[in-house]
Amino acid sequence: MDAFSDYDGLGLAELVAKGEVTPLELTEAAIERIERHNPALNAVVYKAYDEARQVAKGPLPDGPFKGVPFLIKDLAVPVAGWPRTCGSRFAAGLVDTDDCGLTRRYRESGVVLLGKTNTPEYGITGVTEGGYLGACRNPWNPDHVSGGSSGGAASAVASGMVPLAHASDGLGSIRIPAACCGLVGLKVTRDRNPNLPDGDNYAMGFSVDHVVTRTVRDSAAMLDATGRPEPGAPFEAPHKERPYMEEIERSPGRLRIAWSSETPAGRPIDPQVQAALERTADLLKRLGHDVCEKGLGIDYRALYTARAPVSGANFAANIARLAAQLGREPQEHELEPLTWATLKSGRKVTGEQAFRGWQDLRDLNRKTLLFFEDVDVYLCPVLGTPVPKVGHIDPVAVEPRELNKRQSAAFPYTPPFNFSGQPSLSLPLEMDEDGLPIGMMFTARFADEATLLRLAAQLEKEAPWKVRQPRLWG
Repeated sequence: MDAFSDYDGLGLAELVAKGEVTPLELTEAAIERIERHNPALNAVVYKAYDEARQVAKGPLPDGPFKGVPFLIKDLAVPVAGWPRTCGSRFAAGLVDTDDCGLTRRYRESGVVLLGKTNTPEYGITGVTEGGYLGACRNPWNPDHVSGGSSGGAASAVASGMVPLAHASDGLGSIRIPAACCGLVGLKVTRDRNPNLPDGDNYAMGFSVDHVVTRTVRDSAAMLDATGRPEPGAPFEAPHKERPYMEEIERSPGRLRIAWSSETPAGRPIDPQVQAALERTADLLKRLGHDVCEKGLGIDYRALYTARAPVSGANFAANIARLAAQLGREPQEHELEPLTWATLKSGRKVTGEQAFRGWQDLRDLNRKTLLFFEDVDVYLCPVLGTPVPKVGHIDPVAVEPRELNKRQSAAFPYTPPFNFSGQPSLSLPLEMDEDGLPIGMMFTARFADEATLLRLAAQLEKEAPWKVRQPRLWG
């Protein structure tokens, strides 16, 4: 199918519904593109082609993405019979026996699972580079990163291997790669997408699952398919008024939008990114929104200080679970330097320190959430710099302290909204002087994906990015 990468997921599903193409033909088209482009990009790290062909031949659920090829991130979403390395030598022998709840929902949407995408070790860094799975590269320019930790998913979608792919976001891991690769990347509200029965990684509520896409409607349709209540879920799925596919047909109205380039460190961002932010604010004004420059004004230092023992203890607990599954403890040579340092520090956290961190986070998150009492949407960039080059934030070659310094400069904006649980969306509205995407981030009130999707649909119409895909990879 020569025009495969010209369609989004719903477009391909429509062709299937009309009988113009079969799911097997779509599967073969995706396989051909993976085999053509993956040697240069290293986006797909596990291939289940024979299984996918068999699934495509058989009866498929009558979901919105019936017959559409799809990829799963190789991190925390089990697929029956598939390995799950989490990007680490230590986990390389792990094979899951069952689908998790979210995998079942993806299958129910009609997609055909083709394989798994690259991720850094345990999803720790904002780039997809590692000693075990290797670096994933950006389709716009393979000398640059695809972002992380869902970099493999973003690279696969931007290069046209598949129209959408699973991604997850614990500190920015959907929005960062979406920004790097010129995609739509929605971090959904906490508990919007249940992931039962395998939800231990999500105990803190920081991490959520969704997809990276080329169009707003694909993101909306998949969230309608997966974001519904599940019996036995310990936390109720946040309320929504109507399907998101209906929301994107509605006007966003006149929104109160605040924008800022303030960073936790107080340092200015790259001039290109600043200029792109200001152009985006001007565009929103022209669309009739009430736009003002106003920062969050939160205590970033206190926020990250409170988060450190909580995340450290959670990571140590997750490694303990993995060690129990594998029947042995990790050795230093099996983990990358940053991972090993994170594990050692996490194991030193006391219960008192972890719960004090939780208490402080609860109070600090209230301040973030209260900002949205007078504001509908907050606009800022996703990155503070142009898309970094491969190797600049290499977790193997760069000493952990320096690596974290470089990460904080490149990715200063995304984490607070993981802590507060709010929906936050990256849109590919700008390009830099070297032809690489610049993502703009829009954040709304808790559980208000509807406003973000209505605004995104408006922006997609007024400043369409879907015509600016890297054609070399089509």
